[in-house]
Amino acid sequence: MSLPERFAVRTAEELGAQEGAALCAALEGVPPVSVRLHPLRAGRWRDAEPIPWSPLGRYLAERPSFTCDPDFHAGAYYVQEPSSQFVAHALAGEPLAGKRVLDLCAAPGGKTTLYASLVGADGLVVANEISRQRAAVLADNVRKWGLGNTAVTVGDAAQAGLMTGWFDAVAVDAPCSGEGMFRKMPEAREEWSEGNVRLCAARQLEILREAWKALRPGGILLYSTCTFNRSENEGTLDAFAAEAGGEIVPSREIVCPEAWGVVCGRRGAFQTFRFFPHRARGEGFFLAVARKADDASCGGRPPKPRRNPFAPVGRRESEELRRWVLEPERMRFAAIGDTCYACRSAQWEAVATLSGVMNVIASGVAMGQIFKGTLKPDQALAMYCGLRREAVPCVALPEPEALDYLRRREVAAGRFAEGVNLVTTGEGLALGFAKRIGGRVNNMYPNSLRIVNL
Repeated sequence: MSLPERFAVRTAEELGAQEGAALCAALEGVPPVSVRLHPLRAGRWRDAEPIPWSPLGRYLAERPSFTCDPDFHAGAYYVQEPSSQFVAHALAGEPLAGKRVLDLCAAPGGKTTLYASLVGADGLVVANEISRQRAAVLADNVRKWGLGNTAVTVGDAAQAGLMTGWFDAVAVDAPCSGEGMFRKMPEAREEWSEGNVRLCAARQLEILREAWKALRPGGILLYSTCTFNRSENEGTLDAFAAEAGGEIVPSREIVCPEAWGVVCGRRGAFQTFRFFPHRARGEGFFLAVARKADDASCGGRPPKPRRNPFAPVGRRESEELRRWVLEPERMRFAAIGDTCYACRSAQWEAVATLSGVMNVIASGVAMGQIFKGTLKPDQALAMYCGLRREAVPCVALPEPEALDYLRRREVAAGRFAEGVNLVTTGEGLALGFAKRIGGRVNNMYPNSLRIVNL
């Protein structure tokens, strides 16, 4: 499908005829393929071409079948567009370790997992998504990333705004008209209209208002879209700045080498970064960064939690859970229904507070259910980077057998010890659990995650 005619006209008006024509020509090309590596897992692609603005980003020479790669299912990397990985560079100088980050409009989870890597084990990322269906995909990707420091919530931005002044950083990856995805997603061309651009701009302003409430004084705000037009980018920033006034101040200067091809600028207090596919090796992307003034008003405190969803676990249950994690002395354990959860002690109270205000569908590490004193482990525990491997026998499967396991097919019992085993790739990356009972193996890989029709 060709580019929308009105888009081409407006692009020429905003960028100039020559620049607009170059952009439109680039949108008819082939997008690059890229991944972002997990900081704690050694998988493939380590030696691939680096993305200059993303320390763990890699360009791939061609697009492989990610679905048929066990490393992908083991969370060794995240398939993420190059331009959106620029947030890693924008936050490189921020002391985020141990801090709280709100990621609004977070699905499917590319930036969420990046923020989770930045805040570290004792930090907390709250990833919010308004769509429950998209939030479920987000939660799956968070579990696969396996850091155990992310809470996934479902709700609109106004619910996140209730957590007044609670976050050290807030990222708004706003829903937009998607012009930056024209060459990657042909359906974005079909859905584009000038009317939708105006609707998106209005919605973006509403989301920014709520995000600002949740940001503490002195905290950093990131606003991004995957579109080119000024209405949704600079226009939205101007409208928001007119309301927030002097509470918005510049952040530290973010240096961006000219060789990267990123168009850098200023819009009031915001430092801005534009990715055009004819200039930089990535899709269309816009990012603006500013800070909330230290003396800005918070407008109140977060509401008191309506409930505490966590129930304490008994001493014997706690002992069983402790043997499954590497640093039990730094963990807290609790139950919701019949499922036991683990959370870092540093963020325990924060997660409990959040769970009493927002609709949390996943947080910490779901460890599983305890039957007769023994844990039946959850898939999330297999993916957790803090899993103590000595708690259970490990079985490394060669790639063909690993793919059989991921398809939930039968696997030969000969490699497995009696009882629950951790299944890994040949390089030791965790895939999930399986249980040998005599001469057969019960494949415990979740049916919802299995590889189908390949």
